[in-house]
Amino acid sequence: MFPDLIDLGFLHLKTYGACMATGFLVCWWIIERLSGRKDLSNLLLSLMVGGVVGSRAAYVIEHWRSEFAAHPAAIVRVDQGGLMFYGGFILAFVIFFVWCALRREHPLRLADLLAAVVPLGHAFGRIGCFFYGCCYGRDSDAWCAVTFPVGSPSWYEHGRRLVSVLPTQLIEAAALLVLFAALMALWRREGRRAERRPGLILGAYMVGYAIIRFGIEYLRGDPRAAVGPLSISQAISVGMLVAGGLFLWLAMRNPAGTRNGD
Repeated sequence: MFPDLIDLGFLHLKTYGACMATGFLVCWWIIERLSGRKDLSNLLLSLMVGGVVGSRAAYVIEHWRSEFAAHPAAIVRVDQGGLMFYGGFILAFVIFFVWCALRREHPLRLADLLAAVVPLGHAFGRIGCFFYGCCYGRDSDAWCAVTFPVGSPSWYEHGRRLVSVLPTQLIEAAALLVLFAALMALWRREGRRAERRPGLILGAYMVGYAIIRFGIEYLRGDPRAAVGPLSISQAISVGMLVAGGLFLWLAMRNPAGTRNGD
């Protein structure tokens, strides 16, 4: 756990925020390099802001009673962690399609590019979670288990005791890097096809991440809201899996899609 990257009194930079910023900048660079476009700045900035706002809003709603009811001013302390990825994904998804409608941009072609890169940025965010100590796993004595120090979220949740837990943040980050490599390989293969299949990579991303997140939730040990026998993230994962499968089906059924806007 290493929550403070720089702490000089007048300059205080959280490791979590630094990881998020690094992930965003790296993804921005890759997107511009792959697309050859320099006109996506407004979209990418809007998606970044929307992602943070949506992620924070979802986290606050989920943890209102336990964390924010007595300390509402803490809502804006995003630098201290506390983001729910699915909330940011949903809001960014809406912003993206509104932007495409206003710009008359073919949404699925551009969505394929963004979806191929998102797992990399998300992996940076999960590494930031590890440094902050949030999103930790279940109690465990496995070889890979870690013990977060005094003052960490795990320490508080375990009654101010030091307990070894699974590093679910790093496990998810590793899975996201594998997903990123697979999607980039798919992106390159699609680029060599005479007829591209819009929505294929978006669907593959949604299905891949839904499976990853659904499984990771069984390893998580931090408190989360439930929807019946599932956690709220697992319930959303089921919906994401179905939506991703629909995108895959449409992409395979309709190669090339709309040719305008290439």
